[in-house]
Amino acid sequence: MSRNFKIGIFVTLTVLLATFSFYFWQIFKTPNLQAGENDGNFDLFIPRGASYEAVMDSLNKHKVLNDQMSFRFLSRMMKYPEHVKFGHYVIKKGMTNYDAIRKLRSGDQDPVRVTFNNLRLKDDLVARLGSKFEFGPQKLSALLNDPEVCQSFGFDTTTIMCMFLPNTYEFFWTTSAEKFLERMGSEYKKFWTPARKGKAGELGLSQTQVQVLASIVEAETKKEDEKPRVAGVYLNRLNRGMPLEADPTLVFAHRDFTIRRVLNRHKTIDSPYNTYRFRGLPPGPINLPTLSSIDAVLNHENHEYLYFVARADFSGYHTFARTYDEHLSNARIYQAALNQRGILQ
Repeated sequence: MSRNFKIGIFVTLTVLLATFSFYFWQIFKTPNLQAGENDGNFDLFIPRGASYEAVMDSLNKHKVLNDQMSFRFLSRMMKYPEHVKFGHYVIKKGMTNYDAIRKLRSGDQDPVRVTFNNLRLKDDLVARLGSKFEFGPQKLSALLNDPEVCQSFGFDTTTIMCMFLPNTYEFFWTTSAEKFLERMGSEYKKFWTPARKGKAGELGLSQTQVQVLASIVEAETKKEDEKPRVAGVYLNRLNRGMPLEADPTLVFAHRDFTIRRVLNRHKTIDSPYNTYRFRGLPPGPINLPTLSSIDAVLNHENHEYLYFVARADFSGYHTFARTYDEHLSNARIYQAALNQRGILQ
């Protein structure tokens, strides 16, 4: 074997080694995941029992992989097909094959952020929250409509809505429905500190009753500085044995949230939520009140107002009155403004 031939073999092997080394370096270290079609992080959800091919189908469907072959090659080297873990994983733009596969293989889940507010009905709550978890809306609905489950948290199937305090929470997507409710119950207990319980007791109201009243306040005004005054009006009416006559409860009773102007015909409905017809608080909340609305009831403004009506400037604020005659005068001004704008119903 000549010297030149040996040199040729050496050079060829060196080139091949360098080529394969570079290729393996690319497979391990070169960014290969572009995080989907939206050019941001991609949320990969892997259901229980999903196969490796199901994971690949999801990644390909959303165009996450630049080079599928290199991802498959390294997956097999790292034995990921035999160790698929269910859960929610955030695939970041520019992730390498190695980092992504290591994350998926180890089952290093990322929590999901769950935010809920502006909800009126239990069905709305079930749809919003159930869709955020693997257990789905149907499972959550079954639990929230089970009297024994609700009773275990101190509520019934109507008042169970009060346990859900609007906020942003973090959960694992694979959290069970039972564990989710336990967490909500824990957050509820955390919010109701001894100080808040004491204030509710001074009002002669239970925690649930405070939240029911807060839901009415929430529906009446979005102005944070006005909430304690509105709460004071309703507390004055309760203390005097007057019907609340809260328009938002009529809207809730009709389940028609397109109503912009409550008319006399709306007041005839036979419903426990008709606070024109039945005295006291309705049997449950008419929405999920914010924490500020709950605190507005507990820290209500002390005054002598018994009535209020929206201002004719449509600013979102209200005009308050101590007497019915004064209230009628204010109401006529607002009704004229509604007529002028063509808001008839």
